[in-house]
Amino acid sequence: MAAAIRKHWLVSLIVVAGFAADQISKALIIRYVPFRTSWPGEGFFRFTHVGNRGSAFGLIDDANLVLTVVSFVGVGILLYFYRAQPDPALAVRASLGLMLAGALGNLVDRVANGHVTDFIDIGPWWIFNLADASIVTGITLLASSLVLGSSKSGEAVDNASAEPVPDPAREEPDDEQRD
Repeated sequence: MAAAIRKHWLVSLIVVAGFAADQISKALIIRYVPFRTSWPGEGFFRFTHVGNRGSAFGLIDDANLVLTVVSFVGVGILLYFYRAQPDPALAVRASLGLMLAGALGNLVDRVANGHVTDFIDIGPWWIFNLADASIVTGITLLASSLVLGSSKSGEAVDNASAEPVPDPAREEPDDEQRD
């Protein structure tokens, strides 16, 4: 039990904190910013209250039912991927926690409201929310950790052999090199 708590505490903390921040921020927007209005009225950064029945960044429009099913499947895949890792690196744990928090935040909106509440309006960018930001950050973190071949020991990993490669700067010089 204690080993399981130690293994999963970071992911659990990120999921709970990310989900709570997303849901609280959406509740505040719903309460204080009327639908289809912005606060402030003008400017590069605004809070603009909109409902999104499509996917993030407007890629798919008016597909709430399909995206709800896809969200359930996505959460299942993320949980399976995490559980399949015997001892995931810190970056993998953090990235999966971020992606799960975001996926669950938007899934709750889709089921409860029939749409996702978006409100972060920055310049010409699509309007998004904290769940979207969490998902994109998690994907970026996971991709970069996989590309860079991070390992928990801080040593580089030789992708061909999947064995740690010693860092020459960390090695102790032998007796001949010390003289």
